[in-house]
Amino acid sequence: MVKPTRVTNSIRTVREAAGMTQAELARRVGVTRQTLIAIEQGRYSPTLELAFQISRAFGVGLDDLFDYPEE
Repeated sequence: MVKPTRVTNSIRTVREAAGMTQAELARRVGVTRQTLIAIEQGRYSPTLELAFQISRAFGVGLDDLFDYPEE
């Protein structure tokens, strides 16, 4: 069983506010819609490169989309 990631994100909120579908964002950053769904749901952490691509797609910083809780 895969352990969920501790990295949280607000991609869905930002994406919906921008009026963008999952398919549009996935195509823009070069991943499948299924991968994007897994990232949005916190089942998968994106690579650093993909995290930058997603944040740049919205013109925001990494900290605006992703959070890693302190112990």
